[in-house]
Amino acid sequence: MSVVVKEAAISDADMIAEAERALADISKVRDGVGHVIFGQESVVERALVALFAGGHALLVGVPGLAKTKLVETLGIVLGLDSRRIQFTPDLMPSDILGSEVMEQDENGRRSFRFIRGPIFAQLLMADEINRASPRTQSALLQSMQEYHVTVAGARHDLPAPFHVLATQNPLEQEGTYPLPEAQLDRFLMQIDILYPEIEAERRILLETTGVEDARALNVTTPERLREVQMLVRRMPVPESVIDAILKLVRSARPGQGKAETDKHVAWGPGPRASQALMLCARARALYDGRLAPSIDDVKALAEPVLQHRMALTFAARAEGMTVRDVIARLTKEI
Repeated sequence: MSVVVKEAAISDADMIAEAERALADISKVRDGVGHVIFGQESVVERALVALFAGGHALLVGVPGLAKTKLVETLGIVLGLDSRRIQFTPDLMPSDILGSEVMEQDENGRRSFRFIRGPIFAQLLMADEINRASPRTQSALLQSMQEYHVTVAGARHDLPAPFHVLATQNPLEQEGTYPLPEAQLDRFLMQIDILYPEIEAERRILLETTGVEDARALNVTTPERLREVQMLVRRMPVPESVIDAILKLVRSARPGQGKAETDKHVAWGPGPRASQALMLCARARALYDGRLAPSIDDVKALAEPVLQHRMALTFAARAEGMTVRDVIARLTKEI
């Protein structure tokens, strides 16, 4: 028999006080990131929303759009222990998780000692994750969902907080291994990184081609990040927002009585997508200085939360449709 223990409810006054403190810290984090990453406000917002919601994110963009720089900057600004793994076809699971080595003491007794891999970090950057073999990609599955790894039958817990920010190049698909659906579903969001606006690119030219580059500064701690993540989970959600999330996610699944979805969608998002939308809507509201999410938050986050959790039918692809087109139509209806 298991017992579920719930935390004591927090008063409105305490909630407001905590939110004001969190908002001040979030403002410092936003300014710290903006000191190094120019433009790309929506990308920075979504990346921080994913972290404040306690999840992982997949960054998709062509080379040269500062994906690596963004992850590095987030680690420094948030004070996280960061590691980077460059995924290649010859990368082995032990290169990520770690391995056991045999040691012999002065008395001649032998024993195994576990040497931790780079996954034991608070912020793990999986660079070009789709270049590794499926066997190596699957090594991340357990850690991303269960926050521990198992080596030689022994469980090893990962540090808290633990986040994976993976990057992927959408252009060069030759010699790559597409991520399986089970692993894609572990990512809270897929963040598409587009080319910067002209003013942002002008600033990039001026600020990054001189003698010194701008450097990120630490403004908060991992413990404070955990407190913000807990505050996000305590935020109230209006019934109208819950209904909008349920309507949107369920309408994206075939077999739910919606003819257009049945025609265009081969398989749709599961309950984990609803959970992701709920958490991300709360985090986005706090990021904007609000104490409760709105339907506008759900609409703004529909594409990054749902697009990697859906697949189109052959007929839809033949018509030139994309997953984004389907999500945009469904979002208008809520």
